[in-house]
Amino acid sequence: MEIVYPPVIAAAKTMFRVLDLRIQVDGAHHIPATGGAVLASNHVSYLDFIFCGLGAQPAKRLVRFMAKKSVFDHKVSGPLMRGMRHIPVDRKAGTAAFHEAEKALKNGEVVGVFPEATISESFTVKALKSGAARLAQAAAVPLIPMAVWGPHRLWTKGRKKDLTKRHVPVIINIGEPLPAREDETADDTTAVLHRRLTKLLDEAQAAYPEQPSGPEDRWWLPAHMGGTAPRPEDVGDPARLEN
Repeated sequence: MEIVYPPVIAAAKTMFRVLDLRIQVDGAHHIPATGGAVLASNHVSYLDFIFCGLGAQPAKRLVRFMAKKSVFDHKVSGPLMRGMRHIPVDRKAGTAAFHEAEKALKNGEVVGVFPEATISESFTVKALKSGAARLAQAAAVPLIPMAVWGPHRLWTKGRKKDLTKRHVPVIINIGEPLPAREDETADDTTAVLHRRLTKLLDEAQAAYPEQPSGPEDRWWLPAHMGGTAPRPEDVGDPARLEN
């Protein structure tokens, strides 16, 4: 029985209404109504897990996110994370988290993963870790790519958070699942996932209904779109250049 997750979702939706966020979800039909699946998203803000979870709501699915252990150790977020049955990841002992996530998938859960591992400061898709692909293969479940664009304007790495900003558009693009294939390595699948995520993010950025209000507001656009976010190569990640 879910005691913690539904009230948290209700609180998030209330916040969205108060801020009058303009949220657009495309491709929600790609998330299965039943059975296990790995939901793999890009990572541009500290709020991404909220919007990724929202993207699964049309399918009436609750996403169990893999998150760093320190979040579970916090006196406020810890009880909530455990109550929502998210999965703690100790980078010194990642095997335990992998097995817990695999078990959840085989039990029919949707597991959320941010395969970039950290927020992308360039607002492009960084090089990906292979864990999402390995999980999907181990549990024989679909790997579903998702791109989120917009929440970084509220709270992202290196910027002061502004959780009072109103009317911010948020686009959540969910792509066609990558089926589990025994003849494909995790690295092969990860390469495909990178291309899919990049395409979904490019589409979300192109469709975004707002532009920066002036030169000082161009920080939230990637460099290849004329923004002042650092280029991928300047933050040690040339993955964008490979696509």
